[in-house]
Amino acid sequence: MTTQKLTYERPVTVAGGGLLDAAMVREAMVHAPAGLIAADGAADRLDHLGFEPNAIVGDIDSLSDPNDWRRRGATVVALSEQDTTDFEKCLYSVAAPAFVGVGFTGKRLDHMLAVFHVLLRHNEKPVFLLGEVEAMALVPPGREVVLDVGVGATISLFPLAPVNGLRSQGLEWAIDGLQMAMGSAIGTSNRSTDPTIRLAVDRPGLLLFIPRSSLGALIEGVMGT
Repeated sequence: MTTQKLTYERPVTVAGGGLLDAAMVREAMVHAPAGLIAADGAADRLDHLGFEPNAIVGDIDSLSDPNDWRRRGATVVALSEQDTTDFEKCLYSVAAPAFVGVGFTGKRLDHMLAVFHVLLRHNEKPVFLLGEVEAMALVPPGREVVLDVGVGATISLFPLAPVNGLRSQGLEWAIDGLQMAMGSAIGTSNRSTDPTIRLAVDRPGLLLFIPRSSLGALIEGVMGT
């Protein structure tokens, strides 16, 4: 993998080729305003929606006209290696305190599963995904995550790798001591019983889904701000 090429002091928005609309881009950029980065051909979709990416990263096999984008002022980072997806190329080529991803859910299920693989592989990076109805991120291990979501919110917990629940509060079904793993026990369609929920797990791997409207709360909780 290449060394990091782009550095930002504040969170950045990354756009992919999945389900994407202008409202999602604007919503993401409220929380990640430092830059708009397109994963390869997602730049053309952003252009259609009225947005100009600052940078385009990927193997550049689906971008309409890389030279035109360069003339327009975008930084095009072309990475020919085929061992990683364009989403992963964005993560390892960019240094930022956090990433908010849009256009990485919906459409092809295999692509979305590959995105979840990348989240786990780069679990040291705070990455938040915005979907049509949900916002999601990995729960950082070893510390309590506090989320202000309101009463009655759907909270889903899905283990991408085996994890153990250390403690929880404000969930209808507690995860204290629960061993979660695919094929064993998962935690989808849980609910908040208090305005604020708290949870902690012992290792990386638990993907947390909360309502899309609570993206800001998810960022604050995972980042510990």
